[in-house]
Amino acid sequence: MASDEGPERSDKDGRPSPIDVHVGSRIRLRRTLLGMSQEKLGEALGLTFQQVQKYERGVNRVGASRLFDLARVLDVPISFFFDDMPEPLAKVYGSQATRRTSGFAESQDGFGDDTMNRRETLELVRAYYRITDPAVRKRVFDLIKSLTPEE
Repeated sequence: MASDEGPERSDKDGRPSPIDVHVGSRIRLRRTLLGMSQEKLGEALGLTFQQVQKYERGVNRVGASRLFDLARVLDVPISFFFDDMPEPLAKVYGSQATRRTSGFAESQDGFGDDTMNRRETLELVRAYYRITDPAVRKRVFDLIKSLTPEE
């Protein structure tokens, strides 16, 4: 008999929960930014790379203790996994406190074209942080800024 509360439980219609998908995408983002493979992350957590894939796709829910382990291994605060949540998702699935106060907070415009999840963006950020000399890194940053149109 299948349980709705099992480790691979999704919404009642069989699709992954939007929250689980968002958390999974944040796991993938951070892992990719660190240049870490799914295998390496799995090893650090005592999981197979297939289990990591399921977390990243939102198929498997990430429990509290696993989220704690992920935050430690990926060197981010737990809140990182919930950052940049699309506004409609936060309003529908957020806590009552979040829904009550959301009108008072400044809205944050996300990237409509999903820029931060593109491979090109991730590779650029990884390459940038591999520059060990802070002065060179600053010059590269200034160069890139000088090539972009003014806001």
